[in-house]
Amino acid sequence: MPRPRVHDLDRLLDVAERLVADGGPERFTVRSLAVASGVSNGAIYHAFGSLPVMLGRVWSRAAGDFLDLQTELVDAVWSDGPESGVRAVVAAASAPAVFADRRPEAARLLMGVRREQLLGPEVPQESAEALFALDKRVLALLTRLARGMWGRADGPSVEVVTLCVVDLPTAVFRRELTGPAVDGRPRVGADSRERLAAAVRAVLALPLPPPHAGRTAASGKE
Repeated sequence: MPRPRVHDLDRLLDVAERLVADGGPERFTVRSLAVASGVSNGAIYHAFGSLPVMLGRVWSRAAGDFLDLQTELVDAVWSDGPESGVRAVVAAASAPAVFADRRPEAARLLMGVRREQLLGPEVPQESAEALFALDKRVLALLTRLARGMWGRADGPSVEVVTLCVVDLPTAVFRRELTGPAVDGRPRVGADSRERLAAAVRAVLALPLPPPHAGRTAASGKE
């Protein structure tokens, strides 16, 4: 059986992404993907090998594209000015709303489905390596933002950045990104975006906790 072409694989992943975002991972099967995509069960298994591998690809692609956009938004406002760090953190925090404009199904998937819920306890090696690489990218971005804000990237500073770019956007945007869609697309309103930016700026205006003992403020290393 011939392996589907690259653009066919992307289309399969698009359909899988939508099905998981709509019905959750517990209702997703190879059969449901075959019916929705018009691709046979055999061709799907030939392309991905197993359902866990395919779900790993779905998640890794969505998360990787989101990180690409988040980095793009940070780069667009990054400079040496005193407000650069704040602008960069606000830009990173806004990424889920911007991502929803560009990739609605992927945004709904990332906001509405936990990675562990989708992939389960036994992650295939191929998926585990991809996820590890994504985790390293996330940490690198958090560290970069912390250094841009305070010239340090120790535990307390990275935790504050994480609050701003992970916890607050999840709390503010989740309802709109996981609720009923308009014309099949989730919409994050201007009011929510403005309130998130205000909340992030308020958090960043507070004094930063001191570095952990044994860490240097400049390097964040032991």
